[in-house]
Amino acid sequence: MTENGPSVLLYDGECGLCNGIVRFLLRHDPHGRLHYAPLQGVPAQRLLQERGLPTSDFSTLVFVPDWNKRRTGPLLLRTDGAFAACAVIGGSLRPVAWLRVAPRALRDAVYRAVARLRYRIFGKYRPRPLEDPSWQARFLTDEGADGVPSARSAP
Repeated sequence: MTENGPSVLLYDGECGLCNGIVRFLLRHDPHGRLHYAPLQGVPAQRLLQERGLPTSDFSTLVFVPDWNKRRTGPLLLRTDGAFAACAVIGGSLRPVAWLRVAPRALRDAVYRAVARLRYRIFGKYRPRPLEDPSWQARFLTDEGADGVPSARSAP
């Protein structure tokens, strides 16, 4: 029996809003339940190609419930992914996941509107050190031959 892999949130690594949300999630995830990878990075690009998803449209997030089953398991996009990430972290973010009772068409319409304006409103991301250096281990980079992702430098 294989062990479940980490849940991974793929996000726009060049977006100020997206990186701010990742840092927010890191602060609210003391148990390290959620891992992260920028959509522009090697692990995310490989997954997008394997699953037939766009490799140059970074206006959506992709939630991978089990990184070990990323090639065949479910992927959740936009608000479904955001709510699933909050549910994985749990704690004070669990109530956010309850918002998924709103119709997906409405939720995703709002998501797409924010995504279109995110660079104009929040700008490009400017790298800075993580508040807690131990968080760096939660970021995926290039995978070795064994398929195990390694830690990424601070976003």
